[in-house]
Amino acid sequence: LTSYHVPQGVGDIVMIQSDHTGAVDILSAELETADLLGEQRKAQPPPLAAPTMWTTEKMKEFKAKMGKEKNGRMVVKRGEVVTVRVPTHPDGKCICWEFATDDYDIGFGVYFDWTTVTSTAITVQVSESSDEEDEDEDEEIEGLSPVGDVERGSKSYLRNRYGEVMPVYRRNSHREVQAGSHEYPGEGIYLLKFDNSYSLLRNKTLFFHVYYTS
Repeated sequence: LTSYHVPQGVGDIVMIQSDHTGAVDILSAELETADLLGEQRKAQPPPLAAPTMWTTEKMKEFKAKMGKEKNGRMVVKRGEVVTVRVPTHPDGKCICWEFATDDYDIGFGVYFDWTTVTSTAITVQVSESSDEEDEDEDEEIEGLSPVGDVERGSKSYLRNRYGEVMPVYRRNSHREVQAGSHEYPGEGIYLLKFDNSYSLLRNKTLFFHVYYTS
């Protein structure tokens, strides 16, 4: 067997023809790897800017106002995670939120789903724990897999849709009104998570207001 030493750069293609069969083998592993990495980079969304956060001490006024609103008050039961899904609005450039609780704190975080917005309606999802939310997300991903499109339907591809604006951590929303805003990074859906999964005994009464500005 004759050895061939061929100078090869990144992305080069080497063709080797057999003396016996005339078959041609194409060696382009580096090129294929580069293509795959390029596609992976394209699938990853850009990093999200940090939100603007502040607090106010007007707890009584805020609770009284939200108590009169149709969807301004809810109970987050012990062990539950409530996710408020807020689509970006074509007339807005920024999402804003305010919330407070009675007596005890609650976990709060904000995430962004890079997906096409088909409705501007705000929806609420309740799950028993964050683990259950992950399972629901897996089911959603499997259900969204298009026939004949392996790459677009893969779990790893769809998981790249989600970006973290602010991780979930406990807030002293029973002492001050927690507020914040975030400029739209593009079209998609904000996921506002109110996490009471750490509490084994106490339900939390939540007062909240979500809106957009231009």
